[in-house]
Amino acid sequence: MIASLGMYDAGPARAANDRFWVAIRDRLRARNLPAPEALTRGEGAFWPAWESPDLVLSQTCGYPFRARLQGRVTLVGTPDHGLPGCPPGHYRSVFVARKDDLRGLKELAATRFAWNEDLSQSGWAGPVSHLLGLGLTPHPCLRSGAHRLSALAVAEGRADLAGLDAVTWAMMQADGDPAAPALRVVAETAPAPALPYIAAKGADREGLFATLAQAIAALTPEDRARLLLHGLVEIPAAAYLAVPTPPPPAHFGAVC
Repeated sequence: MIASLGMYDAGPARAANDRFWVAIRDRLRARNLPAPEALTRGEGAFWPAWESPDLVLSQTCGYPFRARLQGRVTLVGTPDHGLPGCPPGHYRSVFVARKDDLRGLKELAATRFAWNEDLSQSGWAGPVSHLLGLGLTPHPCLRSGAHRLSALAVAEGRADLAGLDAVTWAMMQADGDPAAPALRVVAETAPAPALPYIAAKGADREGLFATLAQAIAALTPEDRARLLLHGLVEIPAAAYLAVPTPPPPAHFGAVC
């Protein structure tokens, strides 16, 4: 059995996710459903978990869901983060640059762009679709491996612009991430469906949805704030599949 909540699992959110999982696990076991004792972390929390027939629960990104996972997993539900300007169950990307770099998005689009992963909605697909929609061409320079590492690359001057998940950005500011004070938001993308909870194909979607909703409602105010969890909503798979997919980074070459 595998369960993972690796998408927002840095800083104080790590302990909050452990408590969140205990609330989920105990509710599943009360219904005589199997659930692992603890969360899987590290590399095993992502593709190995998402593609496992033993997956009890995880959270993926909208891009991997539409690119590789739809039809192969159970779409359980979508968290509502209560982000300003976003409908329930939606989020967006923010473009960040250094505070002392006063150029606008048009100028920054021609500079060194950092992104976390090629199959990231908020780090690649959302920001690049936004730029292309404005007639701007991204210049991918640094694949960081994580949103916080993209932010750090900009803060340290190894890149000039990055697209960050707005949830991660809010968490970075709340938990004192050292890169946050050096950065400013240059622009925001349009909202897209937030990162969905998934389970193995054939799982009891309705039962898992109810269990998740109950566990979210049972969180302490402090943990709800740490995880930016306001509730759980149902967003159909079609809404994820309708999100635009831009060309991959290799299409644009590299400028570094």
